[in-house]
Amino acid sequence: MNIINWIILVAGFCLIPAGVLWLCKKVNILGKIGPVMVLYGLGIIIGNIGLMPEQMPAVQELLSNAMVPLAIPLMLFGCTFNMKGARSQILALVTGMVSVALAVIIGFFIFGRNLPEGAKIGGMLTGVYTGGTINLAALKTMLGVDDETYILINSYDILVSFLYLSFLLAIGIKLFRKFLPNTLGTYTEKDEASIKSEMERESRKPFKSLFTRKGAAYLGRLLGLTILIVGLSAGVALLLPSSMFMTIFILMLTTLGIGCSFIKKIHNMKYSYDIGMYFIYIFCIVVASMADLSKLDLAGGLGLMGYLLIAVFGSLLLQVIFAKIFKIDSDMMVIASVTYINSPPFVPMMAAAMKNKDVLIPGLTIGVIGYAAGNYLGFLMSQLLGIL
Repeated sequence: MNIINWIILVAGFCLIPAGVLWLCKKVNILGKIGPVMVLYGLGIIIGNIGLMPEQMPAVQELLSNAMVPLAIPLMLFGCTFNMKGARSQILALVTGMVSVALAVIIGFFIFGRNLPEGAKIGGMLTGVYTGGTINLAALKTMLGVDDETYILINSYDILVSFLYLSFLLAIGIKLFRKFLPNTLGTYTEKDEASIKSEMERESRKPFKSLFTRKGAAYLGRLLGLTILIVGLSAGVALLLPSSMFMTIFILMLTTLGIGCSFIKKIHNMKYSYDIGMYFIYIFCIVVASMADLSKLDLAGGLGLMGYLLIAVFGSLLLQVIFAKIFKIDSDMMVIASVTYINSPPFVPMMAAAMKNKDVLIPGLTIGVIGYAAGNYLGFLMSQLLGIL
């Protein structure tokens, strides 16, 4: 029975995105909402209906950990790299970190001072919103934060991060493209040729040819190469201290994926980007299903919730202001904010939502730097807030 439940859950998570993609092409309103938002909504429903078997957490962990490492190389194989947008990338990286730090300090004066471990919480928020969950866990140990506080931050972070992503996907991307410069990517309102190319890519059926003998063999070669890259990346990362695993792992995935893109035979392989995107769609519904809304004690933790809201949305507002001042590209600003707030695994999903491949590499690069700097920044912030 356990094996059957495993098979049903894995198959369900892997096949639902196919149904959603089909519906988004057939139903106009769903097409406007987009598959990412639809999958997030379905994921939250699945995770909170209370009918899932006991194997659910294990399946969620397996798929959420596996999908992004598989997707990153696939999405990079067909990319063409140049120095376009280097200025915006550097500025987005720096202003993103500064925005998070300033928002955490502001939130500390409004909410943090009244929290039992306010300075330590500020340090943890700085770490998690410049790096990721791995930095949050590391800072918990470094700063000696109690388990209850750590669990509450994790729980509220799920809710606040979902609200943040929902805002970006619903109106944020379009709003910032009107307010800020928009010069990167394959999808801008000023570039008719790019719009036509993107519409043609969206209207085709990239997976249809894979359901043939020749297509299956092609898919096998593509996935075989991807698994080899994932294995090599994990092997190198395991040779170093565990605290550096995620940083080295993503760095290696990105480096090997970029390296393969310069091999003409790999670069020209069809549908690698689309297959990588399908893994991201699976990741979206799985991650959303992990949000257990019943565990959120909103009434008992309004101060902590307020602190997280200021850290997330305050940093976004500050980053928009910096982007306006320094003329940073809108999509680069968004991808930098997402990689800081939600961590690098969300970069491919947001790049797809923006229909902009050009921000994929910058987003992952910023994310790796954030992972590396998160622990240092978090510790320094906790010490600074302790003085204040």
